[in-house]
Amino acid sequence: MEDKRIIELHGIGEKRAELFRKRGINTLSELLCFFPRTHEDRTEIKSIADCTDNEEVCVLGEVYTPVSLVRVRKNMTIAQMTVRDESAAMQIVWYNNKYVKGMYHTGERYVIYGKVVRDKFGKRQMVNPVIEKEGKAKFTGKIVPIYPLSGNLTQKVVQTVMEAAIKEAGRLDEYMPVSVRNKYGIAEINYAINNIHFPKDAHSYGVARRRFVFEELLILQLALLSRKDKTEEYTGTVFEDTRCVDEFVGSLPFSLTGAQKRTLDEILNDCSGGRAMNRLVQGDVGSGKTAVAAAAIYAAVRNSHQAAMMAPTEILAKQHKETLDKFFDGTGIKTVLLTGSMRQADKKEAYSMIKDGMYDVVIGTHALVQEGLVFDDLALVVTDEQHRFGVEQRAKLLSKGNDPHMLIMSATPIPRTLALILYGDLDISIIDELPPGRKEVKTYAVGENMRERIYAFLEKSVSEGMQAYIVCPLVEDTEKSDLENAVDLCERLQERFTNFSVGLMHGKMKATEKDAVMNDFSDGKINILVSTTVIEVGVNVPNANIMIIENAERFGLSQLHQLRGRVGRGNEQAYCIMFAHGNNEITKKRMETMCISNDGFYISEQDLKLRGPGDFFGTRQHGLPQMRIANLFSDRDILKEAQEAAKDIIQNGCLKEKEFLPLQKRIDRLLTDNIVMN
Repeated sequence: MEDKRIIELHGIGEKRAELFRKRGINTLSELLCFFPRTHEDRTEIKSIADCTDNEEVCVLGEVYTPVSLVRVRKNMTIAQMTVRDESAAMQIVWYNNKYVKGMYHTGERYVIYGKVVRDKFGKRQMVNPVIEKEGKAKFTGKIVPIYPLSGNLTQKVVQTVMEAAIKEAGRLDEYMPVSVRNKYGIAEINYAINNIHFPKDAHSYGVARRRFVFEELLILQLALLSRKDKTEEYTGTVFEDTRCVDEFVGSLPFSLTGAQKRTLDEILNDCSGGRAMNRLVQGDVGSGKTAVAAAAIYAAVRNSHQAAMMAPTEILAKQHKETLDKFFDGTGIKTVLLTGSMRQADKKEAYSMIKDGMYDVVIGTHALVQEGLVFDDLALVVTDEQHRFGVEQRAKLLSKGNDPHMLIMSATPIPRTLALILYGDLDISIIDELPPGRKEVKTYAVGENMRERIYAFLEKSVSEGMQAYIVCPLVEDTEKSDLENAVDLCERLQERFTNFSVGLMHGKMKATEKDAVMNDFSDGKINILVSTTVIEVGVNVPNANIMIIENAERFGLSQLHQLRGRVGRGNEQAYCIMFAHGNNEITKKRMETMCISNDGFYISEQDLKLRGPGDFFGTRQHGLPQMRIANLFSDRDILKEAQEAAKDIIQNGCLKEKEFLPLQKRIDRLLTDNIVMN
């Protein structure tokens, strides 16, 4: 198929082409892959008398009274006409549409599709329905696609253009290998394209949709596995002695959990096997990821190598250094902190000592990837919060070592099905067990009527020496809404709690300003910190035991869980209080989930179920391409098949075969676009 530009298609001028371009649709192939979000079944014609309230139906009606136009007030006109069939009559209503005047004439018959409602007198009516003349209907009397639209593109325009595009495309070349299609029962491309947009029936749509879901997940899995296959070719520095870690573990003031021991064994097996480790360690806040990373660093140093740990912010890097220094107290292991705010003289001295091997462990921010930094013998790289660093940054750090191992830590629990997609190029270890004795954060969802009571509780707690976070979804009142915003709330709270210091932090502040605020909060100079979500991944303030979240309904479950994880790090009982507005069932279910569970993996499953993958705590920041049609929750069975197929294809070297070349091109395109590389 010749992939024409969209403006070359029949019926599309420059203005309409621009509307499609805003949707990311520039070519014929991109248009064909713009899949409907649902379909409307307009095949059944019902009599008007049989229509029930709020039912979306097709009726065949004759115009009984032509369109009349009434101006009810300034900027508001109502047009209406009456249609009838053998059973009853119905009003057709349009608001602010004077153009329908004179379009429909008494005695003419039309197929009409819309939602049936009752007016204040109990009469049936349809508002702004789809109307087509009997015998000339294009989008009634059939199953019609409904596309995810915004802006000035209308369903009718897209439907009309899509029909023309399918005809224009003609017969498409198949790119899914016959062997794969036969094994997994995958529909042929031309059948699938026609029936994903304009299906003959529900079964035909299901078959077509399965094709594109499988294809989307297969190509993504193959892209990730291709990268993993390449990384497995790299040799890694061999740690000859891994038993040395026993002495480190034995010196800890606590016992490792079973999940920590299992994860540490997997890391040590990687580091002693001769292949470069490329492992993700996933675990909830407080699950002990840092202790496991410290053990791996200890192994690297005891095997006469250096290690580096990279964190996304200076304050987090400082806290990692403090934590590692406590772990390594008395071992003779020397650590150094490298950040962008260091004085040039201090940085120069640190560079010299790192190059000479005087420092065993280097902890820092993006400063670790600066060209001037040279290691003596870097064998292990640990990065915290993987999604904050692009592949290029990690690659730069790895390039400073001699076949170093990569260990990635993430405190964002992800369902395993999604983790295999997000991190398909990594080996995954999951720490799904919290240390014994850790107190759960007591969580409550409350309404506005509880605010005074909550503030009284906040005042009592802070008076006793504790600290609190208050999180808002907005920085300032830039939109007309009832949402709390950080700037205004901070001012009101400072007026309310005159004896306390109320601080403010948000994403529009410079990094140095945010660090200064967080340092003051960490040092106890700020009692109450009002913030946007910039604090969701960050510092450890054991003295903070209250988290209040404004407009909690505006956050995803996993994001709420991450915010809650900022408290409960000390010995005191911690509380998370969510002010939630709205009584719809999804909001109620989400708030209930937060109140009954502190398990991040369970919560992330529920988040995926309730919100779908598109909004799943910002999956795009993890490098996951936007799913065009697959739903990672409801399509888990197809995902499993796609993963199995991808594994077989890679293991058997099929991508080098002629039959698989068209599929390989699509994989290359995904990798070239850097979609799965960030």
